Amino acid sequence: MIEFEDVTKRYPDGTVAVDNLSLRIPSNEITVFVGPSGCGKTTSLRMINRTIERTSGTISIDGEDINSKDAVTLRRGIGYVIQNAGLFPHKTVVENVATVPKLLGWDKRKAHSTAMELLERVGLDLKLAERYPAQLSGGQQQRVGVARALAADPLIMLMDEPFSAVDPVVRDQLQEELLRLQRDIGKTIVFVTHDIDEAIKLGDNIAVLRVGGKLAQFAPPSELLANPVDDFVEGFIGKDRGYRALTFVTADELPLADVPAELTVAADGSPVGWANGAAKLELVGATFQRGDSLRAALDAVLTSPVGKGVCVDETGKAVGVIDYGALTEALRP
Repeated sequence: MIEFEDVTKRYPDGTVAVDNLSLRIPSNEITVFVGPSGCGKTTSLRMINRTIERTSGTISIDGEDINSKDAVTLRRGIGYVIQNAGLFPHKTVVENVATVPKLLGWDKRKAHSTAMELLERVGLDLKLAERYPAQLSGGQQQRVGVARALAADPLIMLMDEPFSAVDPVVRDQLQEELLRLQRDIGKTIVFVTHDIDEAIKLGDNIAVLRVGGKLAQFAPPSELLANPVDDFVEGFIGKDRGYRALTFVTADELPLADVPAELTVAADGSPVGWANGAAKLELVGATFQRGDSLRAALDAVLTSPVGKGVCVDETGKAVGVIDYGALTEALRP
């Protein structure tokens, strides 16, 4: 557990970036710091590994004050991922990932084999291992950055807006990859973002910060959406918080209609498109599965050219459809 007790960061010119911050970050979960520009998100994150030193208060990890050990030693035991990956341009991909293990005294062969395993774990093609960062896409660089942060098997990972510089499609892929990795490895992750949707998707807990570095609310995303503590939190979440809350309700009980004749399916049963009376098919749009959220089901309905969301099973086979009317009726209390 990481604990902040009355932590303040004040700069020499009098600017207060973080003001009397107290919170407990649970182990083996993802905690997201979110808030507007100037709220102290990154400063709070960087005080954990002492790349920024606190002015007053205490930060402890599992009950031990982080100032009780050498700052460099502390940092080597904490993974750190930043925007644009921050890779060494003169080192190959595999050399970047092996950097910290080598600093910790691992032999070259062990460091290399561990780096290769981690590249595979974060979903990067091993053919890219000998390339340099400039030869990779932004999404690929971020995967390398995550692999490098995991290289010494740290208990804690700090992630400072790591996905904000990539396009929305790649960003979604990286978010899903992070959630998959977390299910496998169960690290204590502190994640900074300005995007409330990203915070809700990734966070087990969310800390909403006000401008000036004051904590407004700390809660699981479902509680944050259901019970914002004040007008500031409610405004930051946005007026569509009811739509976002659908993320936490599954589509298991939705009343599906049979697959209609106008939905063309492939030989394996996967949906191909909607027949519109002409030779050309209209694309299906998004699909959803029973275990997905109601938000995913609503997205499938809204992206469908005929207003019907297609439900598929784990193999991708279409098993039913639902239209907007049936979906909204199912949402009634």
